[in-house]
Order: sequence, then structure tokens, then C-alpha cells
Amino acid sequence: MDPVISIASIIAMLFAAAGLIVTLQPGSVHWRWLAIAAGLILLNDLLLTNAYGLVPDVLPGRWNWQGKALALLATLAIAALPGLGWRKAGITLHQVSGSLRAAVPVALTYCAFFLAIAPLFPDDPPNGETIAFQLTMPGLEEELFYRGLLLLALDRAFTARKRLMGVDWGWGAIVSCTLFGLTHAFGYANGSFSFDPIYMTLTAVPSLIAVWLRLRTGSVLIPVLLHNFGNAIGLMA
Repeated sequence: MDPVISIASIIAMLFAAAGLIVTLQPGSVHWRWLAIAAGLILLNDLLLTNAYGLVPDVLPGRWNWQGKALALLATLAIAALPGLGWRKAGITLHQVSGSLRAAVPVALTYCAFFLAIAPLFPDDPPNGETIAFQLTMPGLEEELFYRGLLLLALDRAFTARKRLMGVDWGWGAIVSCTLFGLTHAFGYANGSFSFDPIYMTLTAVPSLIAVWLRLRTGSVLIPVLLHNFGNAIGLMA
């Protein structure tokens, strides 16, 4: 029951944020798309947790290969539906013409950040499975969902835009980064809520860079590569 309370609380925060935004900018929230985004968050969490433990995990290993794979397949399937589309969700190898010149320095800054903090979070010596998992599944599943499908839904839910740093920012970009941080830093267990500001910072802030890269290049390719780099480099510290 605790994981259900956790995700329900995060979805409640999403609607609370939308209520505040529509108060500040009347008419800027499309509630049907916000409900779709909430449904996507719930489905993603359901699959990641193997229906909160109700579905047996049949894949071997210590990492959540099955949950990640199910969530990734669902993201790809939903993004392919009419009215959405992989290209619109950034699930494409195509990069916007001329965008790499701006994207490469930002990507290098992202890498430098994780290189700098890696020694602060030492881990046990990794085995082959850990390295394989961290180099693949987190970036693929999370970027395609948060910077791809969910961002597309949230951008349709929050219609206001502001041009900044070469891209059109909407509240959807900020909200998606906040949600990404909350799924790592916020939770409910043993009758109480918890929040880790360090994990919130280390997830939400880099995800803003990933969102900029996604919007600038039109693709989640670079965010996927950077995400997996950030996860794996800590194993080498």
C-alpha cells in the first residue's frame, strides 16, 4: 500500500501545481491532457513495480530488468498511437539541423558535473550485471518516458510558452523535471512521508539540462547517452 500512497501523492502534487499555474495564467491548462499525463505516471509506476509486487519477477538478476523493460515497452507503444507519434515525443535518432553545435558544449558540461560528484558517492565494486544495467535501462526507460512521452503530454497540458536559451519552454518542462526528482527523492513508508533534498537536486537539476537538450535537438538520444553515463561513472569512482 505504501507505494500506492507515494505515487498518489505525487499525482496530487501535479494537480496542485496545475491549480496554481492556472490561477497565475488563466486558460493555460488543458485538463484533459493533464489527466492523461497523470494516467501515464500511474501506469509507468505500476509497470516499474511489477504491479506493486503482484506480478512475479521472472527475469534473473538483482536489478529491475523486468519492470524497466515493461515500462519501456509501454512508453514505446503509447507514443506510437495516432495523435502522438515517436517523432513528436523525441523518440528518434534525427537531430534538428544545426543543434549539435549548441548541444555538445552543454553535454560536456553535464558529463563534467557527474565526473566531479562521482567521488562523493562511492559504491561497492560493480559486477557485470550492474554495469550492463546502468549503461542501458535507466537512460532508455526514464528518458523516453520523462523527456519523451510524458513531456509531450505535459506540454499539451500546459500551453503557455516562453522563448529562452534557444528553445520554447513550457511549464511541462519544469513539471516533468520536478516529477522526475520526486520519484527519486519522495516516498511514503511505515506511516510517514520522506523527502531527500540531495537526491532531489541530483536528479531534478540535471534533468533540466536533459530537457533543454531534448527540446534543442528534437531527440532524446543525447539525454539517454548522458543519463547512462551519469549512472555508470559513479561505478568507476
